[in-house]
Amino acid sequence: MPRMKYEDIEKELREKTIQYAVEYYKVKHKKETAEFLPGDRIPYAGRVFDEKEIANLVDSSLDFWLTAGRYAARFEKDFAEFLGIKHCSLTNSGSSSNLLAFMALTSPKLGNRRIKKGDEVITVATGFPTTVAPIVQYGAVPVFIDVTLPTYNIDCSKLEDALSDKTKAVMLAHTLGNPFDLQKVKNFCDKHNLWLIEDNCDALGARYLFNGEWKYTGTIGHIGTSSFYPPHHITMGEGGAVYTNDPLIKHLVESFRDWGRDCWCSPGCDNTCKNRFNQQFGELPLGYDHKYVYSHFGYNLKATDMQAAIGCAQLEKLPGFIEARKRNWKMLRNGLADLEDVFVLPEPTENSEPSWFGFLLTVKEDAAFTRNEIVTCLESKGIQTRMLFAGNLIKHPCFDDMRESGEGFRIVGELTNTDRIMKDSFWVGVYPGMTEDMVRFILKTVKCFVIERCSNANRYREYL
Repeated sequence: MPRMKYEDIEKELREKTIQYAVEYYKVKHKKETAEFLPGDRIPYAGRVFDEKEIANLVDSSLDFWLTAGRYAARFEKDFAEFLGIKHCSLTNSGSSSNLLAFMALTSPKLGNRRIKKGDEVITVATGFPTTVAPIVQYGAVPVFIDVTLPTYNIDCSKLEDALSDKTKAVMLAHTLGNPFDLQKVKNFCDKHNLWLIEDNCDALGARYLFNGEWKYTGTIGHIGTSSFYPPHHITMGEGGAVYTNDPLIKHLVESFRDWGRDCWCSPGCDNTCKNRFNQQFGELPLGYDHKYVYSHFGYNLKATDMQAAIGCAQLEKLPGFIEARKRNWKMLRNGLADLEDVFVLPEPTENSEPSWFGFLLTVKEDAAFTRNEIVTCLESKGIQTRMLFAGNLIKHPCFDDMRESGEGFRIVGELTNTDRIMKDSFWVGVYPGMTEDMVRFILKTVKCFVIERCSNANRYREYL
C-alpha cells in the first residue's frame, strides 16, 4: 500500500480530534430538556451553544494560531454582512469596543472634527459605566441628560439644551435592546455636525425605521459597538466588535486596537502597503520600518482566533436567538399587563423592533412594596435579577472626586427619571435558554408577591 501523505494524516487526525470533542460535548455539556421545577435557578442570562461551537473551537486550537487568524477574518466579514455595514473590527470585549470607538474620534487625522480634551460628549447616566468611561478617561466632558419612561432611553427633547460650543459627539447605548430614538438623535447630530457612537452591546439584532428604511441598530450612527460577553446576544466568552461604513474610522479603530501603529498589515503579514521601507514619518529616519511606526498612543485589544471560532458558530444561531428573546419578552409583557397600577411596564420605542436583552420593571411610588422587597422575593425563589446597571452613574464612588470639585461633567436639567430608576427599577432575563415554564414561574412569582402585599389582592387572583 502506498504511504499515506502527511497532509492526509493531518486531515484524518484533525477530523478524529474534532469528532472526539463533539462526543465529549454530548457527554459533558448536552443535556436533555429537563422538566423545570419551582426553585430551580432561572438565570438572567447564559450561554446557549451546541457541538458546532465545540468543533470550531477545537479546529482553531489545532492551528495553534494564538492571535487573530482565519476565523477572525471570517467573523468580521460575516458579521458585517449580517448588519449590512462595510467594516467590522473584532476586539477583546464590548468595553474595549467602546474605548476604541471613542478614541478613534480623538485622532489628529480627523482634523477639526477630532475630539480634544475638554470637549463635550452628550450621554446619559442610566446604563453601563463603560459607555461613559472612555469620555472621562480621555479628559473630555460627559454631559448628562435624563431618560424617559417607559422606554428607558434618552429624553430627546433635552438635546438642544445640552448643546454648547464645545459639543463634539453623542455617545449612547440602546437600553436593554430597546433602541433610542435614532431619527431624532441622528438628525440632531447631522444638524450640528456631531459624531454619533451607538453602544449596541445590549441590542444586537434590534432594528429601527430610519428615513423610511429598516436598519439594524449600530449601523445608523458613525460607529457602532457590540459585546460578546456570555450574557449577550451571542458570545465568544470575551469579545466585542466595532463597525462603521467609514474606511478612515475603520483604520483609526484598528490603529488604536493594534498598539497605535500606523501599519495596517494583518497579523503575520508584511508590507501590505508596498512601501514598508521608503516612507517618512514624524522625525524618524527616512525608510524606518512602517510596521513599527506609531501614529497614536494605542493598546492591544485584539481577540484570539479561538474566540472568533466560537463567534462564527454563534452568529449562525443569532436569528433564532433574537426571536427567542422577543418571544420571552412578549410573554412577560402580556402576562404582567394587569399589574400596571403597581409597575411601570416597558414599551418599545416608536418605529423600532427591539432585540430584547432583559425585561425591565419599575415599582410605582405608591405601590405597597419596594424594589428591594420584590427583588429579595424573586431571588429567594431562584429567579436571578439585575439593576439597570449603574442606575445613576454620577452617584457612584468613581464620581466622588468630580462631584466634590464640581468639575469634569455637566448635567442638563434634572435627572428625575434617572434617580427613579436607580431607586425603583430592576429586570429579569429573556435569554434564549429560558423555557416557557420558566417564564410562567416568573409571572406566577411576581403575581403571588403582589397579592400578598396589596390590600386589593382579590383584584389579581383571577390572573394567577
